[in-house]
Formats: sequence, C-alpha cells, structure tokens
Amino acid sequence: MFVARWQVKSKFGHQSDVLDLMKQWDEEVAEQSGFVMKHARYLTGHIGMEEAVLQTEMEIENLAELDEFFELISKVEIHAEWGKKMSDYVVSGSSKWEVLRVRD
Repeated sequence: MFVARWQVKSKFGHQSDVLDLMKQWDEEVAEQSGFVMKHARYLTGHIGMEEAVLQTEMEIENLAELDEFFELISKVEIHAEWGKKMSDYVVSGSSKWEVLRVRD
C-alpha cells in the first residue's frame, strides 16, 4: 500500500480558492475518469511547513494504480480547463508528487 500526495503552493491570500478547486477536482474530474479516490484528504501547511502549502493525498495499492490514474485523468476534457483555473491561484512550478510506502 502507498500514499500518493500532490502538493502545490497557493499564492498569498488564495489558500481557500486552491482548496475549493482541489475538492472540485475530486468531485468532477476523478468522477468522470472512473477512478475511485480512496481515503482522499486535504492537508495545509501549519507548523514547520509554509502555510501556502496544500496537499491532497490518496491511498493506492501499487504504482501501476497510480499510472492508471494518470492515464485516466488525461482523457477527461475538463481536467485541462480545471488546470487553467488552478493556475490563477498557485505559484507556478510548485506542483509536485510524492509517493510514500505504508509500513506496518
């Protein structure tokens, strides 16, 4: 089992806008792709991390599932439109993915 995290930094004063768009993405893009967002949650910087940082994370069984996720969302037409909206509120170049292995 893995946790995949997508992180961006919001422009000053736009953390709520970015969070709203992340939730919209989960409700619209993920749903249209057919990918089930397992245990998705949203995180924001608090102590020891910049307040501008926002992350959305989801559980995946393996890296093939993450690859399938990227393939599925690339076919959803509103994904590109959503990205254009998001670009108004995030710091350019701040987007990154991290994948962590869950250990028992």
